Amino acid sequence: MEKLKIAKVISTFTNPPIICIPLFFIICLVLSFENGAFDFSKFIVLELISLIFASVLPMAIIVYWAKKLNTDSDISNREDRFTPLIVGIVSYFIGFLLCLILHLDNFLTVLLLCYSINTGVVLLITTKWKISVHTTGLSGPVGALILLLGPIGALFGLLYPLLIWSRVTLEKHTLAQAIAGGVQGFFLTIVEMYLFFIVFGLKTVPLTPLMDCIWYMLAIVATPVILGILSYTDINNRMFYIFVIIAMVIFLAFAPLSAFVVFMLVSIASVLISIYAGSDFQWFNVLKSS
Repeated sequence: MEKLKIAKVISTFTNPPIICIPLFFIICLVLSFENGAFDFSKFIVLELISLIFASVLPMAIIVYWAKKLNTDSDISNREDRFTPLIVGIVSYFIGFLLCLILHLDNFLTVLLLCYSINTGVVLLITTKWKISVHTTGLSGPVGALILLLGPIGALFGLLYPLLIWSRVTLEKHTLAQAIAGGVQGFFLTIVEMYLFFIVFGLKTVPLTPLMDCIWYMLAIVATPVILGILSYTDINNRMFYIFVIIAMVIFLAFAPLSAFVVFMLVSIASVLISIYAGSDFQWFNVLKSS
């Protein structure tokens, strides 16, 4: 029962419109520093735009829709998620258009466009499969923070294995759905952001090099993906250690040292979460039989 309560708290505070509040706050803070000086008026405008269109409006429709359907706040039934997702797409796109019209910071402008596109991808997947909106909602802004802050932004990825455990423990998603949401969110956000800046030649703050971003993304998702795959296969689970060692060698040989550190931290976090979760969580069974 205690584990369920903890999982519920984690799930509540990582609801996409809620988790984006502190993460977008950091993004807006970073974007408001120009030439070593902090532009307070710019921060207020960016924060208001992100708060309204990335948090308040999406949360409002979730609360309204859940109440109307007399369902839980997660809107657990896959078919009931279409309307909130559509409203989310529209809200993010309006925020994008407003940033575009007002000539606001290009980074936030493109990020809101990516939010709208990625939510559209989630909507398409949801027609057939209940991919986790929670892990997608976490990986999007964390991906943006990686672009802005590199390894410091990647540290927020430590929430990813914790959120996977929470959603699976609450039986809101399968392990595959929870893992896939994060992988999709990281990949789409980082690649799309770079693509838009290159194609349209937009100026923005200095970004973490694309290859470094990809390494940080891989550092976050590698161990959860390995544990997830082994949870669904009959392969000897001692292979977990072999896969992790191979990943360590690859990171040490080709990735920035900071990406290797992030990989190790996420791996340790994943193992500790598995041990705490116990035999009710698939990852624990992988480690136990290793």
